[in-house]
Amino acid sequence: MGRKGSRGQRGDKFVGKGPGQGQPSKRGSKGQRGMHGGSDYGSPTDLRKAVLRVFKQRAGKALNHKQISGALGILNHDVRRAVTALMEDLAEKGQLEDLGRGRYVMAAPEFDPSAGGNEGTIQVSRMGTGFVRMADGNEIRVPKNNTADAFWGDTVEVEWWQRGRRSMPRVKRVTKRLREHYVVTVTLVRDYGFGKPSDQRLHTDFFIPGRHLNGATEGDKVLLSLEQWDDPRDQPVGRVVEVLGQQGEHEVEMHAILAEFGLPYQFPAEVSAAAEAFQASDPDNPHGLDPKEVARRRDFREVLTMTIDPADAKDFDDALSLQKLENGHWEVGVHIADVTHYLQPGSVLDREAVSRATSVYLVDRTIPMLPEVLSNDLCSLRPHEDRFAFSAVFEMNGQAEVVNRWFGRTVIHSDRRFAYEEAQDRLETGEGDRAEELKVLGDLAQKLRAKRFKRGGIDFNSEEVRFQLDEAGKPLKVVVKRMKEANKLIEDFMLLANVEVARFLAKVHPEKQVPTRTAVYRVHDRPDPEKLKQLRVFVRRFGHEMPKPTPGNAESLLRDLLSATSGTPEENTVKTMAIRTMAKAEYNTENIGHYGLAFPYYTHFTSPIRRYPDVMVHRLLQRYLDGQASADAGPLDGRCHHSSTMEKRAAEAERASIKYKQVEFLSSRIGETFTGLVNGTIGKGLFVELDGNKCEGFVPKQAFPWDQWVFDEDHMMFEGLRSGTKIGLGDKITVRVVAADMAKRQLEFEWLEEGAISTTES
Repeated sequence: MGRKGSRGQRGDKFVGKGPGQGQPSKRGSKGQRGMHGGSDYGSPTDLRKAVLRVFKQRAGKALNHKQISGALGILNHDVRRAVTALMEDLAEKGQLEDLGRGRYVMAAPEFDPSAGGNEGTIQVSRMGTGFVRMADGNEIRVPKNNTADAFWGDTVEVEWWQRGRRSMPRVKRVTKRLREHYVVTVTLVRDYGFGKPSDQRLHTDFFIPGRHLNGATEGDKVLLSLEQWDDPRDQPVGRVVEVLGQQGEHEVEMHAILAEFGLPYQFPAEVSAAAEAFQASDPDNPHGLDPKEVARRRDFREVLTMTIDPADAKDFDDALSLQKLENGHWEVGVHIADVTHYLQPGSVLDREAVSRATSVYLVDRTIPMLPEVLSNDLCSLRPHEDRFAFSAVFEMNGQAEVVNRWFGRTVIHSDRRFAYEEAQDRLETGEGDRAEELKVLGDLAQKLRAKRFKRGGIDFNSEEVRFQLDEAGKPLKVVVKRMKEANKLIEDFMLLANVEVARFLAKVHPEKQVPTRTAVYRVHDRPDPEKLKQLRVFVRRFGHEMPKPTPGNAESLLRDLLSATSGTPEENTVKTMAIRTMAKAEYNTENIGHYGLAFPYYTHFTSPIRRYPDVMVHRLLQRYLDGQASADAGPLDGRCHHSSTMEKRAAEAERASIKYKQVEFLSSRIGETFTGLVNGTIGKGLFVELDGNKCEGFVPKQAFPWDQWVFDEDHMMFEGLRSGTKIGLGDKITVRVVAADMAKRQLEFEWLEEGAISTTES
């Protein structure tokens, strides 16, 4: 069930377990009641941090030593007295404000209105409390009813006002809305209605007057505009602008997810017309290429060229060509769809692509960045058709070292389209058409990969959740996919092209090793040290010890950990948790390198059909090939930031669609039991990922087996004070599915005691 221990020990150290066990251990102290029941709290510094953390979490609330000790699970009287003395000291130093009678509150930060910089992004809890993240990284807690008409994610201006002796923050105004429309489910009451938001981050329902219902009926999902919100204590007034349909219907839910994250699902008529005009220009030869343009390009149509993509792919961004040179070296061409040939700067097509910035991939569909006539036809490197490409061509020796490189516009002819499964079969068996050529590419790719890992690159290969859906969109089966050698082959050559293009764009100074030209980079910062500390705690549950994170070893910690867990039962779980410690990759004209891939210079050149930054890179590449001066970074910066934002939204929408289908999949299995792994902990309970189907649900604290449970945030675990049981990250437990909330996309589990029967069918 959980971790129990022998009497007389405080249980403040972890017991190592063999790899793959992942079972809660049993130890602790019945008399001392766990790790906070002893005579100390580790050290005065640890106690100070813990106390301040509680005050920050409950900023604005007056707390005494009993409330602090209770929040930390401290029962020992000596430690409680230390808490009292510590709060007095923190008040003298200005970190806490003494309200008298033993009560303290977190001191308000110094704020100078004349200094500017009083804008930030707000997050509003379901209880109405706001947390504004300022540009300098500081966070301001805004009390309930002081958030004005702000919603989660809005940009707001903060001001301070005097309340007695205390300065209190409040939202002065919303300067920018995150959303133009809100997705809600309608509940009718007589001649008016209420709208419950699909986005659980929105902290209030909407009031919809009868005149604003626009034909919406009970249970409809609709798009709502915010009409007015004069008093945050009242509900905002909304107006229905579009009825999506009844909740629970597959098409309605997918469109609702797109709308929820501000992503379009249709092209404006003028954009579609502009794309179709390319075909209409020559009705007798809609797929033909302009002979004059062909003559200006390097011709690769006689060189063996192949594509390797998913079996259901329709847009082919990239192709590989291969030929052996007279000197025994190999010439490998990485050919990328020449989107910029059709996408002229400032055109209606270009403006739409800028706005979308990325294609979106939901569980059952792709919402492309470009209209289908371009993404699936004219730009797509389809088999047995001549196509324009932008190419990076490399001369490589047998050790996969680049001897020479060439960049430029080309015309190609794809001789063979492989699905990943077909290519994988040839790599494994050595049989079938083009098996010999694929083996050459595979050997070179493996050598490129080995060099990357030796430099410190991290293997991001992880499992992906996919669904088999019936015609109505109902999930029939969960399919977990993992990258194989054919996938990695393509990835390695795309990485090579991205690195080499980045270095060419930057024109790195040979001595100073700094860029001398403006470029668009794909950058990835080092991991957060605090998250690395949490990862150390997590992997101890599997018997793995990570060294203490320091500025000097951050680059090797994750690589060594993933190497140590490779091939073990916990490999995928550890990899998922390791990825969570990392910063998010983004686009920028300022280069900090790519930590995860261990590349000092890296960009995105290889997918212009589905990513707008690749379009920017293609234009910069042609500019510099033409000998023009370095580009102005200003306009590129704005588009980089927008592309990063849209990429994040698209990823959130994809996760939301997966989560919805996971909840729908388990909605017919209420009452069944499964084994699963604890992969998240918060004060309110545990997040558990089920074995086999990868569905994630929440076990609320009140659904734990009977005990008095205390949450230890430092070690991300719960401890039962009576039993000594400990449960936290990495533990295997048995749960029962008790609820599946389709509207919230949430699963609720119940943690079963030891001995419960479990089933793990997918």
